This record gives sequence, structure tokens and C-alpha cells, in this order.
Amino acid sequence: MLRTLVNAGSRSLQRKRRAVLAAAALACLAAPAVGQAQQVTLRAVSSFDEKTFFSRHFERFVEKVNREGKGLVQINYIGGPKAIPPFEVGNAVRNKVVDLANVTGVFYTNIVPEAIAMSYTDLTTRELRENGAIDYMNTLLAPKGLTYLARLSDGVPYHIYTNKGFTGDLKGQKMRITPVYRDLFLSLGSTVVQTAPGELYTALERGVVDGYGWPIAGIFDLGWQEKTRYRVDPGFYGSENGILMNLSSWKNLTQAQRDFLQKQFAWAEEQNATYKDEVAAETRRQAEAGVKTIALSPEDSRKLLDAAHDAAWKRMAEVSPAHAAKLKSLFSRP
Repeated sequence: MLRTLVNAGSRSLQRKRRAVLAAAALACLAAPAVGQAQQVTLRAVSSFDEKTFFSRHFERFVEKVNREGKGLVQINYIGGPKAIPPFEVGNAVRNKVVDLANVTGVFYTNIVPEAIAMSYTDLTTRELRENGAIDYMNTLLAPKGLTYLARLSDGVPYHIYTNKGFTGDLKGQKMRITPVYRDLFLSLGSTVVQTAPGELYTALERGVVDGYGWPIAGIFDLGWQEKTRYRVDPGFYGSENGILMNLSSWKNLTQAQRDFLQKQFAWAEEQNATYKDEVAAETRRQAEAGVKTIALSPEDSRKLLDAAHDAAWKRMAEVSPAHAAKLKSLFSRP
């Protein structure tokens, strides 16, 4: 009798053990193996028209991620301003309408006024990483739910483009602006008008504006060379666009996914070396298209550059008194 009870108890215990082992086996089959991660698809936009100068480097980055990240990370590239207007891209990233974007800080100063400092510089991406400028900018972006992961521009200065000439000021001229050179143009005496890039051709054609500020590259993408007579040299500042990402989207990735993307961001920044040749080609192309150069004397060049520097950091002191001095030290050339 006792032996029967012992045997019965042993069989019951064995059944329980087998049930536990079977459940564990099923759990292992249902869960991904250690070290593996489910593929994540990130939604992305560009604040510039697709396949244009300031989108092409980002689009190459997207293609590379999608080619090499199968099973790990993919990017659903929705497109350019037709998807989300340029000045709304920052909020779209912040509110997770998209996970990341190719966008200039100039377009999201409504969220982070200090972001414009990234265009107030002619320092290279490498210099800005080495001196801690990009890290410092990320301390300002993080409270807004944003993070800056790659800078996709180097050596692409802004210029004054005008149909009325330039003799040291812009008095009597109506100029299309963005926030980055608004204060400079005002200090030079112009009336300013802010429009999206896609509206500028018509504004020039109808005489709504007499000129505009824009980098050395990209005017052919929207046909502006047809309505532009002069470019003033030298250029000033350094146009910036980079990869801005929703901070929670970034943190929610696995370590393997973040490591993969970090390598892709590093690759993207290495491609900035190609801008030197691209800028030279754009400059020649403008001359061939009939855009005449107004080359300022060394003295007048210095006056323009000093005016640009003063206008920039005066503005920063007004919008961000707590951070202006630090930003100036990080983004200005010694």
C-alpha cells in the first residue's frame, strides 16, 4: 500500500516536471533567440524636396540602411515637403508623427531656439564633434524629446543673391529670409519676407522679393537661377542639415539596432568630404547659367563677415541668454 502511494506520487511528480519542461520549450520557441532582435521600421521625411541637393546625402543614407539592415532596421522614407511642410518637421519628429528627419535647425527654432547656432558656424562636423558642440546641443534637444544623430553638411556657406546689386547694404531691397540670416539682412537695411523654398520662384518672378539668402548650392533644384542676377561673395556662416530623431524612438531601439545605426551615422558624416567638389561644381554651374558674381574687396568682405557674426550672436543672446556664451564659444572659430 505504501509502495503504491510512493509510486503514484513519483509518477505525478514526473508528469509535473514534463509539463514544466514542455512549457519552457514552447516559451523558447515563441521568443526570439538571445542576441536576435525583431526588425524595426522607422518613418522618415526630409524637409527638402526629394532628390535635391540637400536631400541626396540623406537619401543615400536611407538606401544604405535599408540595404544592410534587413532583419534589424529599415527606414520608410515618406518624402519631402509634400508630406510635411519644412517648418513643421521639427514638431512632427517631436510628436512622433515620424521617427526621424533630414532637417536643418533653422526649421525648428520654434521648439529649440538654440538650434540655429548650428548654422552660425563654419566649423567642420569633425571639429564640432571634437569640441563637444554637438553633445552640448543634444543637452538642449533632449528636454524637448529630440536627439541629433548626424550632421550631413560641411563647407556649404550661405550667400546673398540679389537682382538689384550690392554696394555694402541692402537698403531698398525686399529679401526672402529664413531665421538664420534674418537679423543680418535687417542690419543691412532690407525689408524681409519669410517664405517656404517652394514659393520663392514665383516671388522672384512677380517682384515680391528682390533677392534671397541661400547656400552656394541648391538653387538649380528649384530653377531659381532663371530669376537670379547676382551672387555676393564671400559667403558667410555654414548651412546645416542633419538627422534629427525622436528621443524615445531612439531609446526604444535595442542595443544591436542602435549600434548598427551609429555605424550608419558615422558613414553618413564621412560623406561630407564630397561637398568640396560639389560646391565647386555648383559655383561653376552658376557662372555658366549667367549668375554674375559680385566679389567684395578684402575690406568689404571683412565688414560683411563681421556684420554676420555680430548679428548672429546678438540674436542668440536675445533668444537664449543662458546658453548664448557657451554656444558662441563652441560654434565660433577661435
